[in-house]
Amino acid sequence: MRAAESKKATDIRVLDLTGVTSFADYFVICTGANGRNVQAIADEVQLRLKHLGELPISLEGYNQAEWVLADYGDFLVHIFSPKSRTYYDLERLWRNAKLVEIPPE
Repeated sequence: MRAAESKKATDIRVLDLTGVTSFADYFVICTGANGRNVQAIADEVQLRLKHLGELPISLEGYNQAEWVLADYGDFLVHIFSPKSRTYYDLERLWRNAKLVEIPPE
C-alpha cells in the first residue's frame, strides 16, 4: 500500500474478504493516472514485496496497463486505470467485504 502511495496511486482501498470468499483474504485496490503510472505502481509494489520475501504467484495485465492484477495468494493487488476502475467497480462487486482503515503513515 505504501509502495503504491509512493508512486502516486490514488483512491487506495483495502478490502477484507475473510468469510466472503475462499480464494483471497484481502484485496488492495488503487488507481494510476495513466498506463505508465499503472506500470510504475505495479513495479514498486512488486519490488517492495520482493524485499519482504513475497513473490507474486501471477501477474496479469501489465503490458496493457488497464488493470494489473498481482496475485500473492492471501491477497490480490489490483491496479487500475481510471476508466477500468470505474468500469469494473470491484468495491460494488465485493460490497460484502469490510473496508480496512488505512492508518496514517
